[in-house]
Amino acid sequence: MYTKLALLIDGEWIEESNAGSEIVLNPATEQPLGTLPHAGKAELDRALAAASRAFEGWKRTSPYERGQILRRAADLMRERVEHIAAVLTLEEGKTLAEAKGEITAAAEFFDWFAEEGRRTYGRVIPARLPDMRQTVTQEPVGPVACFTPWNFPAVTPARKIAPALVAGCTCIIKPAEETPGTTLEIARALTDAGIPKGVLNVVFGVPAEVSEYLIRSPVIRKISFTGSTPVGRHLARLAGETLTLATMELGGHAPVIVAKDADVQRAAELSMAIKLRNTGQVCTSPTRFFVEHSVYEEYLEHARVFVEKQVVGDGLQKGTTVGPVANTRRVAAMDDLISDALSHSARLVVGGERLKATGLMYRPTILADMPDQARAMREEPFGPLALIQPVDDVEQAIARANALPYGLAGYAFTRSAAVANRIAGELEVGVIGINQMVVTIPETPFGGIGDSGWGREGGIEGLESYTVRKYVGHLHV
Repeated sequence: MYTKLALLIDGEWIEESNAGSEIVLNPATEQPLGTLPHAGKAELDRALAAASRAFEGWKRTSPYERGQILRRAADLMRERVEHIAAVLTLEEGKTLAEAKGEITAAAEFFDWFAEEGRRTYGRVIPARLPDMRQTVTQEPVGPVACFTPWNFPAVTPARKIAPALVAGCTCIIKPAEETPGTTLEIARALTDAGIPKGVLNVVFGVPAEVSEYLIRSPVIRKISFTGSTPVGRHLARLAGETLTLATMELGGHAPVIVAKDADVQRAAELSMAIKLRNTGQVCTSPTRFFVEHSVYEEYLEHARVFVEKQVVGDGLQKGTTVGPVANTRRVAAMDDLISDALSHSARLVVGGERLKATGLMYRPTILADMPDQARAMREEPFGPLALIQPVDDVEQAIARANALPYGLAGYAFTRSAAVANRIAGELEVGVIGINQMVVTIPETPFGGIGDSGWGREGGIEGLESYTVRKYVGHLHV
């Protein structure tokens, strides 16, 4: 059911290397799934050479033809959704239903960018001289290096690979070593769809060594990273040394404002459902909940009832609604943050511990009356932990929501257009959901501000980030 693990370099699948390997584990059973080969200096040099060589031909391939390949790959992903989703669930832990949804969403990114690639328009600028023609065109930036995390091993790579390839760039991607199989299945779909050798290369290894080697190479002209803020800072410094363009989608700590005029039951049930998506291991996951006093206890009760109905277990098993956390680091982080919050007088509403069962199962947890000094109010939990705090009014909620340096996603529930407009204008984040919680789809820009990074993925902004503009002033003589 799992996939064959390998490197993809210059069109060749490499199942063994001299650079070592590591075991990939199933978080639901903590049992091995396979052995992942690492790329050493020799393999990385070969990938860089392949990306550089392939770029010369790929950038001259028409956007229409590039898009056709991406569309075929998307169709293959949909045809293979049952298999790829099972691979994803085995290595990452999320439920099979969520995994299928993620594969479908990844295919949609390929579809959308395949079409949008035909619209990398330039423009003609009216000239000052009668015989002058002034044009601006968009051209591919060059070979790019992409680095993706383990929590969304299909959508996050797709959101980088699709715009890069359709823009005419070649790509070396290093997915997370904990969840390699899903990205490899996407690479297989692209290979089967007819992508030329060297246009996409997939490597794994010691993350710090691979990222530093690729970023410092003169071949790489742009990097795109999704991951933690500390790692993002380090990679940004490396990119700065070579003046390499960079897109950084970093950590979040998403606030949710529940106004007193909201549909409280709907707000509680929807926000808890999204909180528990992928077991809370989502950069946009709603985490800090600011609820007006008059509806606070009502909100807590609806949230508690919803959370207690959830079934935690193996994502492949029928009836499971919340899968395991993806690794032991998340278990330790949850334990530490919950213990610290309780020591600062937080109230445990539900959950709060690892289940005594096979695998990395953790009970979805709600902590109420959260004190500002608790670490969880400042550090991203990245797990099934909701932190709920009463506020006097929307003004106080906005102030507390903006108190952290993170600014990725934010949410609000209100029936008032005036309140909604105020929150939309004053919440310091890159994406906002009001009375709904879908904040990223292929046609919309996604990204944060402050410690949540810079640049945008998705939408026309995501495509343009893989291009550079060239001005040509042509005087006819």
